[in-house]
Amino acid sequence: MCVKHVPDIQSERALGPDGRLVRDGGDGTINELDENAVEAAVVLAEQTRDAGGDAEVVVVTVGPDDAEDAVRRGLQLGADAAVHVLDDDVAGSDVFGTATVLAAVLRRIGDVALVVTGMAGLDGLTSLLPAALADLLDLPQLTLAASVALADGTVTVRRDLDHATEVLSAPLPALVSVTDRANEPRYPNFQGIMAARKKPVETLTLADLGVDPATVGAAGARTEVVEAAPRPPRTDRVLVSDDGEAGRRLAAWLVERELVRTTPATGEVL
Repeated sequence: MCVKHVPDIQSERALGPDGRLVRDGGDGTINELDENAVEAAVVLAEQTRDAGGDAEVVVVTVGPDDAEDAVRRGLQLGADAAVHVLDDDVAGSDVFGTATVLAAVLRRIGDVALVVTGMAGLDGLTSLLPAALADLLDLPQLTLAASVALADGTVTVRRDLDHATEVLSAPLPALVSVTDRANEPRYPNFQGIMAARKKPVETLTLADLGVDPATVGAAGARTEVVEAAPRPPRTDRVLVSDDGEAGRRLAAWLVERELVRTTPATGEVL
């Protein structure tokens, strides 16, 4: 399964002069949605083992030195092993470059029955990686899953859409991306944290994977940030101190801007 190390979403984020996200402006962390993916993979592995089968959860990430923290977190959450692709030529990769590297890792691991990812990375929020990775691996993709189940060589997911619920199935091997509704990630206990320190993290380079550096990183990116500027501060904010009339003043402000409707006869807010 694939995880990503992202800047803390509570920190101040910005693009540098090279158009890339500044990743040293605060503490990084595992992408929050990837914790749901780890939980889904670990639960499925536990169920497979309970049924007498063999299953191993391997967490994979691509990124600089700090990205190891993401797979270490995955190990704390119950994964069995980890792979970290660490190579300067990966810097500046867009979603296609990242998918290329991840696909090479998964081919190297071999015999992968199910690839699990989060629905999106909270730094870029493109939600494109699962589809790009499935395409490179020629796998059926079941995305935005709110639940995942395995049975008889088939993976089945439930999608909760705005006005409908879909149930989709595909034969293994397959790729699934999960939403934050899929589960509640477990909180690692002290024993799990200590055990994670002894689990292996394999570090690989592009040469190890047979990936041409020209196809990834900034050199192989299909997208480019041409220009970026900080969002200007808002100047139209109105601070209201509640002296007992704040509710009425807020209602009047909303009516004035036609953000709520009132009855013609009485002026009552609908």
